[in-house]
Amino acid sequence: MSSIFTKIIKGEIPCYKIAENDDYFAFLDVNPNTKGHTLCIPKVEVDKLFDLDEEHYMGLMHFSRKVALAIEKTIPCNRIGLSVIGLEVPHAHVHLVPISNMEDMRFISKVKMTKEEFESLAAAIRSNL
Repeated sequence: MSSIFTKIIKGEIPCYKIAENDDYFAFLDVNPNTKGHTLCIPKVEVDKLFDLDEEHYMGLMHFSRKVALAIEKTIPCNRIGLSVIGLEVPHAHVHLVPISNMEDMRFISKVKMTKEEFESLAAAIRSNL
């Protein structure tokens, strides 16, 4: 059975897409820690990050860096935090979170955004890629 992320890649579930190439996909987290919280995923469905072959692992990190730089140009923050947890969806993924303090990375407090805010934010980040 396909993961929710594979369904997003296939367009079966809508998302606020940030970037895509032949091998990777980035979209806004719909339950974000902070505005701009983005998920970067490989298109190949592999459960655990370290089970990716070296080429896909390194490619995901390279892709995530490009996305992080665009987020940093868009969202006022001290830096972009990176987290790999992997328990919530069985598909390797990287969280990129604009942070101003350590609390922003705790995955406890969430930001509420409207559909229009998500769409506008995704477009703004895309324009900085």
